[in-house]
Amino acid sequence: MDETTPVGTTPADGTWAGAVPADSGDGDDPYLWLEEVSGEPALSWVRERNDETLSVLARGERFEQVRGEAREVLDSDERIPYVHRRGDHLYNFWQDAEHPRGLWRRTTLESYRADEPDWEVLLDVDALGAEESENWVWRGAAVLRPEYRRCLVPLSRGGADATVLREFDLETLSFVEDGFSLPEAKSFVGWIDENRVYVGTDFGPGSLTSSGYPRIVKEWRRGTPLSEAVTVFEGKPDDVSVSAFHDHTEGFERDFVRRAIDFYSSEKYLRVSADVTGAEGLVKIDVPHDVDVSVHREWMLIRTRTPWTVGVTTYPAGALLAAPFEAYMAGERDLTVLFEPDPHTSLSYFAWTRHHLILGTLADVKSRLEVLTPGAGGWERAPLPGVPEIGNTEIVGTDPDHSDEYFLNSSGFTEPSTLRYGQIGGSIEVLKQAPSFFDASGLSVRQLFATSADGTRIPYFVVSPAGADDSGPTLLTGYGGFEIALTPSYSGVIGRGWLARGGTYVVANIRGGGEYGPEWHRSALRENRVRAYEDFAAVASDLTSRGITSPPRLGIQGGSNGGLLMGVMLTRYPELFGAIVCQVPLLDMKRYHVMLAGASWMAEFGDPDEESDWAFLRKYSPYHQVAADRPYPPVLFATSTRDDRVHPGHARKMVARMRELGYDVAYYENIEGGHGAAADNEQLAFKNALALEFLWRNLTR
Repeated sequence: MDETTPVGTTPADGTWAGAVPADSGDGDDPYLWLEEVSGEPALSWVRERNDETLSVLARGERFEQVRGEAREVLDSDERIPYVHRRGDHLYNFWQDAEHPRGLWRRTTLESYRADEPDWEVLLDVDALGAEESENWVWRGAAVLRPEYRRCLVPLSRGGADATVLREFDLETLSFVEDGFSLPEAKSFVGWIDENRVYVGTDFGPGSLTSSGYPRIVKEWRRGTPLSEAVTVFEGKPDDVSVSAFHDHTEGFERDFVRRAIDFYSSEKYLRVSADVTGAEGLVKIDVPHDVDVSVHREWMLIRTRTPWTVGVTTYPAGALLAAPFEAYMAGERDLTVLFEPDPHTSLSYFAWTRHHLILGTLADVKSRLEVLTPGAGGWERAPLPGVPEIGNTEIVGTDPDHSDEYFLNSSGFTEPSTLRYGQIGGSIEVLKQAPSFFDASGLSVRQLFATSADGTRIPYFVVSPAGADDSGPTLLTGYGGFEIALTPSYSGVIGRGWLARGGTYVVANIRGGGEYGPEWHRSALRENRVRAYEDFAAVASDLTSRGITSPPRLGIQGGSNGGLLMGVMLTRYPELFGAIVCQVPLLDMKRYHVMLAGASWMAEFGDPDEESDWAFLRKYSPYHQVAADRPYPPVLFATSTRDDRVHPGHARKMVARMRELGYDVAYYENIEGGHGAAADNEQLAFKNALALEFLWRNLTR
């Protein structure tokens, strides 16, 4: 086969009306053995599928060019080294060709302003892995405030969510002998002070929730065994997780406990006693379960998900409210509305500086920034000056403890990232600018709207050669879940591997996401999930009706919840697409809740053990909707053995079922890489090149 050979061809055409799903979901699953993540029969099957796919896709001039170009982008020394302030230093984690697993390093603001900052390397993850014969993947660091002398470092084997934890000394640049440490688990640990931490981990049988996260939070004192840690709070087995944290803000030191009941509901407590041995030292914060609560100094902010009535006032979903924390805890309900959504505008995020609150909003998926300042006369408002009009602009760092500085990043589909630095009330300066990785001079960016099945207008962005028609392939992507918004952003990998070769790129802002706030999300929850899929299909149809593309030239790609979206498009709307890339997906909606972290998502999708929920889940569950003799387009499934969030069994079983029915599907499973399906830039470049090569072959044949 040469590089133009299609991969993932389908059998003879069938019709949707006459198609019969291979399995209704009520019988035995013949492919349960593929859920044994590291079982030798399953891994042998994986290796065979990998060999079949790579022998076709991972070869040829175009594949090697795309992989090389992607690696150049990912490893480029001209990329912006984004930073987080901790005390006097700016910290950065950096990966490149010489350091594929990365360097954790720091510098000062003065040095960071230079073209080549003077970096102090704190930890070399590649060297550590070589020394210990481990494939360590960096998972961040929790630095103890306010001294910033010690930190807690979680390290993942191969990119999994589960980590081991060690204490690190930022003065000696070494791990602390006999310091805080935990074996591999899905843990959380947070500082109380230098000698105490909050810890949630696998303490033994019954200590984890059905989602696999900590059910018990304890206070652990330095120098004592973990078995002597004092229990602070216990959640219920069916909760998602429990956690606790200490607010180190000088003069406002407080401790909080959070019980996550499901993905969107939680209870919040103020811990009022330093020697609590049970729940009696916790005071519940009197707010609805589905609001988000945060505290900064004297202020409490409340972000609503559904309408909330307080006294005679009803606050809408998606509002941001403020109240003095101590007064609220004392029973007062004097709330100030800081933000209220409208049909076009939603709150994306907020960030505190020392004296101000910055609101990031989306107006028809376009970013806006506003500064709010509390004072004796109320909250003053002003736009954040110096914000570019183009693309997406967001706050990527502030210093809420000490100053009113902020780091502002802006980019667009055709505009590389620019990082700016400013002080509220002062000037703003350009700190860093990323290079252009592809020629965007001949490209246009448009926002269009499609009409979904129920009449809802669905926005989407189109990046294409100016004046393009159905002459080149089109790649459409989307997500539509968990209130996550897809905003315009620059991708050197897509730019080089797709746009620069004449392709058109489309991002769909379907329901289930956060583009228009919680109502946009909630409108596609549970039994209404099909709305997200109807939205995506509407965008695909709109692209064809406008002459931007045609089904044989329209490819789609998505991962995780977006992988579920791809699976539904494959089984429900196959006639709309010419090729599909489905990555780290959910596909078996009958068993997703018993596979790894799946139980934590039942508030999003539903509980398949409930007959009423399975009634709507089975209608779109891709694994159960695969049918014989359907005109499925070519499809590539890709996942990771080390993904301990979305089980690789979803993709494995889907491929096995489709092969059983005679479909020629492509499959690739990275043996490591976690939920991102790649543990370093080399693997990430390979994963991207594999997907793009698959699309090019099948959309240009």
